[in-house]
Amino acid sequence: MEFMIDLWGFLKERKKFWLLPIIATLLIFGGLIVLTSGTAIAPFIYTLF
Repeated sequence: MEFMIDLWGFLKERKKFWLLPIIATLLIFGGLIVLTSGTAIAPFIYTLF
């Protein structure tokens, strides 16, 4: 949780709010890959990359 507080402080102090959508997208794709790594959906996800 400390990492999230530090990240928010960095974004707020340096006015880098445009990074939030990029970080959110990476987290969503990372979670999707981790959650579906052992299922039949995995080959379809890997074709996106």
